[in-house]
Amino acid sequence: MSTPFSNRLRLAGAGALAAAALTLPGCASLNDASTSLSTLGGLITPYRIDIVQGNVVVREQVEALQPGMSREQVRNILGTPLVASAFHADRWDYVFTFRRQGQEPQQRRVSVFFEGPLLQRVEADELPTEEEFVASLDTRRRMGRAPALEATEEQLRAFHERYNTGAATAAARPAPPAPSTASYPPLEPR
Repeated sequence: MSTPFSNRLRLAGAGALAAAALTLPGCASLNDASTSLSTLGGLITPYRIDIVQGNVVVREQVEALQPGMSREQVRNILGTPLVASAFHADRWDYVFTFRRQGQEPQQRRVSVFFEGPLLQRVEADELPTEEEFVASLDTRRRMGRAPALEATEEQLRAFHERYNTGAATAAARPAPPAPSTASYPPLEPR
């Protein structure tokens, strides 16, 4: 014999089971929903750090290379290569990758070829100048003129009055103790 309470319990259990069955097809899009919720509908995005990998090589460095330079001279100008293969001893590769949130990833490659101990040729992607590269790193918004970091005489006077600083409090401070004239024995025997 079933009671009205047990009937309600069965009905509630069946309803919960039906709700779970209806939401299961939506689990595939659960990842999209959680991403949308974590960014508050795309209005706020989580902070992602900038990723810089490899060697920064700019146009001026490549222009400084001349055929006939030694490996040491090339290393002094470009730095240690990112890839120096034992199977391709006459080729050095300098690869640079820069990933920043909200921007397209930057990737550049410079390959240096040697004939024996001397530089033969250089193959490079389109490289920015040093000035262009530095400008691409500075993405802070300019908020107008920076405020002056100095106070007027009137502002200083108001500060001293408000916080009771100034000559009156300097006179009220006790004088530092006089240096001691005590003599101490040497640390090491003579």
